[in-house]
Amino acid sequence: MSNKPVITRTRTIAETRLFRVEQLDISFANGVDVVYERMYGSPHGAVLAVPMLDDDTVLLIREYAAGAERYELSLPKGRIEDNEEPVAAANREMKEEVGYGARQLTQLKSLTEAPGYFRHETHVVLAQDLYPERHEGDEPEPIEVVEWQLSKLEQLLEHPECTEARSIAALYMVRSYLHGEKR
Repeated sequence: MSNKPVITRTRTIAETRLFRVEQLDISFANGVDVVYERMYGSPHGAVLAVPMLDDDTVLLIREYAAGAERYELSLPKGRIEDNEEPVAAANREMKEEVGYGARQLTQLKSLTEAPGYFRHETHVVLAQDLYPERHEGDEPEPIEVVEWQLSKLEQLLEHPECTEARSIAALYMVRSYLHGEKR
């Protein structure tokens, strides 16, 4: 499988404020031609910040998730604006959502979600050496900030409001990173 398929045609079939749906004509090396559809998210991707008050205390947010039609415990996140680096976007999102900025920001990894049909990357950023600073965000209601210990991560996973895969993956990555475990 060394020959990557060739996209022979791409066209937009729907577009909203947040997403674009594209139809792709793809030719595979074995001669098979197929038509795929994919969603295309923000052109610059998104960030997911992991704000650490100390080496064991992370700041989570509890906010309404329209896709799941319920409140969700997750990490601060948002799209990257034009001409903004992922670490700057993470710092901005934290100031808007948890009321803290960070003096030390480390980009750990970029994650995809459902890469078979969704073209989007989320950059995971570890935020340490926090300081209080609140900026106005675009949230429709105040976001609840919840302190949680990484040492109790398994208990968090049992919580019915903690199901967002990117946040769960990021918490495990940060716990491993902070405790020197091999990834």
